[in-house]
Amino acid sequence: MNTLQQLERDAGIVFMGGGKKLMTEQVQAALAMDAQPALTTAGNSGIPAWMLTYVDPKLIEVALQPMKAAEIFGEVKKGDWTTETAMFMLVEPTGEVSGYGDYNNNGVSGANVNFPQRQSYHYQVFTRWGEREVARAGEAKIDYVNRVNQASVNALNRFQNKSYLFGIKGLQNYGILNDPSLPAATAADQTWAAATGEQVYESIRKLFQKLLQQTGGLIDMNTPLLLVCSPTASVELTKTNQYNVNVTDQLKKNFPNLRIETVPEYSAASGEMVQLIVEELDGQRTLECGFTEKLRAHNMVLEASSIRQKKSQGTWGAIIYRPFCIASMTVS
Repeated sequence: MNTLQQLERDAGIVFMGGGKKLMTEQVQAALAMDAQPALTTAGNSGIPAWMLTYVDPKLIEVALQPMKAAEIFGEVKKGDWTTETAMFMLVEPTGEVSGYGDYNNNGVSGANVNFPQRQSYHYQVFTRWGEREVARAGEAKIDYVNRVNQASVNALNRFQNKSYLFGIKGLQNYGILNDPSLPAATAADQTWAAATGEQVYESIRKLFQKLLQQTGGLIDMNTPLLLVCSPTASVELTKTNQYNVNVTDQLKKNFPNLRIETVPEYSAASGEMVQLIVEELDGQRTLECGFTEKLRAHNMVLEASSIRQKKSQGTWGAIIYRPFCIASMTVS
């Protein structure tokens, strides 16, 4: 090691350019320098990589598929967590007339009552967290206990949303898409993806005609209606006709009280489903999503160094009071 290097190492004196302009070789030779001792550690010119890593304190939430059944169709509580069966009373007036005669006793009126039933389904999820697990997450500024609880509620509500759409297999618990009382779905003359704007509108108009037939003329074009399709199918409503008028504008003009909503689950491997629904008839809603209890948080169980808690919910699926007020169509 030369003199300049020794100065830089021991005294922190640095001569840029080698110091040739500031110090002659004779002066350098006259400086007394001790010998460089040997290293006792491994040679290294770097630092741990984590010391150069920036950690953004903001937690980025993963985007999940929306849960829209309760929001669109409405939600209602029936019974509680002890209730296994719900019974509904359906009454229909009956009667027949007869020609009048002073001594005739013909003609009679009455009421026919049915008692359709639905079965509830109760389900649960556990939240668990350990003391060391929480402490370690805290070092990363993560509110782990809160996140675990949020995840449990999300899991329950996602199952609830699915039950509203598809029901529970093996029980008298059905969804808006598969209730056996629903009139059979028709198929569009042309798939919406390949159809023109005029053809898309025409398929919806035919769906309304089917709804008119099912309701026996109890509705008209001013009746509050709900058109439900998938986000994918809703894009087809932007198609225009030969006059550059898109499908949505035509629907708003001819059905002023029509509401259009999208549900991701209406798009399935079997095809795209579209439903036209009378929202309410004579003060009676066509359908409601039913639950026994939306959330029951059970006792927290303390273990040696961990905690767990059960959460539960119950569902009736979709309770369809008037199936004839729903018309369905596959469009792909």
